[in-house]
Amino acid sequence: MRAAAAARPIVLGPSIGRSTVVLGGGLILLTAIALVSVAVGTSGVGAADAAGIVLHRLLGIGSPSWPPASETIVWELRLPRVMAGMLVGAGLACAGTVFQALLRNPMADPYVIGTAAGASLGAVAALLVPGLLPILGVGWLGLGVVQVFAFTGGVLAVLVVFTVARAQGGTPVVTLLLAGYAVSSLLSAGVALLMFVSGDRLAAVISWLLGSLGGASWPRLGFAAPLIVASFVLILLRWHRLNALLLGEEQALHLGVDVEREKRILTGLAALATSAGVAISGTIGFVGLVVPHLLRLAFGPDHRLLLPASMVYGACLLVLADLGARLAGGIPVGVVTALLGAPFFLWLLRRSLDLRAGS
Repeated sequence: MRAAAAARPIVLGPSIGRSTVVLGGGLILLTAIALVSVAVGTSGVGAADAAGIVLHRLLGIGSPSWPPASETIVWELRLPRVMAGMLVGAGLACAGTVFQALLRNPMADPYVIGTAAGASLGAVAALLVPGLLPILGVGWLGLGVVQVFAFTGGVLAVLVVFTVARAQGGTPVVTLLLAGYAVSSLLSAGVALLMFVSGDRLAAVISWLLGSLGGASWPRLGFAAPLIVASFVLILLRWHRLNALLLGEEQALHLGVDVEREKRILTGLAALATSAGVAISGTIGFVGLVVPHLLRLAFGPDHRLLLPASMVYGACLLVLADLGARLAGGIPVGVVTALLGAPFFLWLLRRSLDLRAGS
């Protein structure tokens, strides 16, 4: 009986028509933004040539009438960058949705338990350790040493946080948050120390920390895409457990959910998606905070719709932000998302205070 109860949705689900409108509209918007991002740039490749190159490479349609340099710009630079924006934006938004549900906190984001700090320390160490500098161009599964260290650092940070927070009776949410804050602070201090001694590598360190999709490539996408997609699929299969956890751990237990097991699995999957995204883009803030919360306000808390919608609209936001970053002279996309997300965070904080005062 308990297992059967856990298998049923906790709230009345969204209608097929509503889901079609939300997801279909998001996919149309994403397609339009992606097409504009591939076609527009400062290199002088026109929209017609960009469309012809993509159609020729993907479907074999048409014959080349453009310079080889134009094909390199579109196929090797613009398109991987757009695909990376879609992938990283979707992964961060999905992870943010999970953490906001697990922690029952609308201000939680994918980095709340140390993923960004661990990835940053790993990446900065790879950039600065003299013995690694000669082999930064050597790849592993298409990644450079910086990306490998960033991914490993993000995963290890989450493991440390969970180990510290774990008690005999489980992993309390408050303890998990406090452990995440403490470990993040310690790792951030390590990053600051490395920056202090970085010398002429400081510019490269700051560039990575601000987040950028400029280094996107097909091999890097080939590494990150399976991890993020697999994480999303496994998280989506657990939508009813996330719905149950929104009610509180005690209520979820009564509904037959193994709360501690689900927290470990969901945290691990969200951290895996976050680490894979951060490894190829650096730390890009606010996407995993803004998108899930806005969609929850607009469409409700049911994760059957909220999870896929977060991925679609998270991809839209990051691709659009990266287009703005490119047209603004190649500034880091993390700066653009911060400019967009910080006002929203302040509004969210003000709204939370007003609701508490009203109650």
